[in-house]
Amino acid sequence: MELVEVRIEPPDNTPVVFLREQSGRHRGLAIMIGNAEASSIHFALKGLTAPRPMTHDLLVQLLTLLDATVDRVVVTEIREHTYYATIHLQTAAGLRELSSRPSDAMAIATRTGAPIYATSDLLDEVGQEPEAEHAELGEGEAEMILDEFRDFIENISPEDFSS
Repeated sequence: MELVEVRIEPPDNTPVVFLREQSGRHRGLAIMIGNAEASSIHFALKGLTAPRPMTHDLLVQLLTLLDATVDRVVVTEIREHTYYATIHLQTAAGLRELSSRPSDAMAIATRTGAPIYATSDLLDEVGQEPEAEHAELGEGEAEMILDEFRDFIENISPEDFSS
């Protein structure tokens, strides 16, 4: 998944993180998150650092001290409008999974460069298909539209704009 953006959604000014499949159907997920997590993810995406470590920075430093690395994060499911995720850690004892809120997992992933995934089941359940930005036109349809536009341009006059 690609972390596309974090933005504030009106009318309630709710922070939302947007994820999108990088291949395949390019389905998206919109997950409401808290203000602190939104700020943390935004800081990491912009490469900004606070004068003192933020909570997610501290967690990454702790993982480094423990010789653990973040292998990946996975948004796993939604239950009663609440998303769940796991952080997959590579440790001396092997691969470990840690249950997490998706916002915390993404804040850590943005700091470590770890990939973000979503399960196929979750995407099948709530993934949003991308809107067609530009419908594909056949050659004849495109030519017809151009002909109509040319007729419009050739026949327009200044009087058409007067009241």
